[in-house]
Amino acid sequence: MRREPTARQLRLATELRRLREAAGLSSREAAALLGVSPAQITHIESALAGVSEQRLRRLASHYACTDAEFVDALVAMATDRTRGWWEEYRGLLPTSFLDLAELEHHAAFLRDVAILYVPGRLQTEDYARAVFGSRLPELTDEELDLRVSHRRARQQIVIPHEVVIHEAALRFRVGDRATAKAQLRQLLELSEADHITLRVVPFDLDGFAKASSTMTYAGGPLPKLDTVVRDAPHGSVLIDSEAQLSTYRTSFRRVEAASLEPERSREFIHKLAKEL
Repeated sequence: MRREPTARQLRLATELRRLREAAGLSSREAAALLGVSPAQITHIESALAGVSEQRLRRLASHYACTDAEFVDALVAMATDRTRGWWEEYRGLLPTSFLDLAELEHHAAFLRDVAILYVPGRLQTEDYARAVFGSRLPELTDEELDLRVSHRRARQQIVIPHEVVIHEAALRFRVGDRATAKAQLRQLLELSEADHITLRVVPFDLDGFAKASSTMTYAGGPLPKLDTVVRDAPHGSVLIDSEAQLSTYRTSFRRVEAASLEPERSREFIHKLAKEL
């Protein structure tokens, strides 16, 4: 029995429960089809227990799931034994930090919309330290170092990453003038990377307000396994219902449409950096 399931394990459990409910079966009926106790189905659907490939495929068959690609993706999640770099932070940082790192590690692509702060994966060390240093209650030096170290480690993952940053985030002074200028220069450097597409939304551009919503969108192996991450006062919230995912896909495309093209965005950032 797991004491603290990861977000990835919880997502697998959620998808198995959704399949069962779509099939119109109770957990007791599913248990009878599998030849296990109802408690075992409950444990699997709460991510307190894992599920083997054989049992998962039997469940999918009983649930009349004919999407072979989707079942294969669930099997990959169920049989994954990756112990990622983020595990060294377990017990040292809030679970949401580990869940985000694990999500990014397995993501096919990332999309960010940032309004107040530069996205974490694009931050300089000094910028990240200033962001975490402004939190209340104040962090100890050790807690601050751990958060900055974790954020820097996340930046080592190279996957397609589309970023839309509002001018407010670029002008919002985090740290001192030198920190702000160095952050803008790093954005210019990163915008040249093959895997990063960076766009800016200036204050005077029309069409942003109706689509504005800070988020990180992580692509899964299939669209139905995508995830949206939203920051909340009590920590990050992971969103995975198909209806909400569809809304956030539309929201991102609207924000993207209201932004400058990458080359004009670089020119805009370069101008802001010269002003500092």
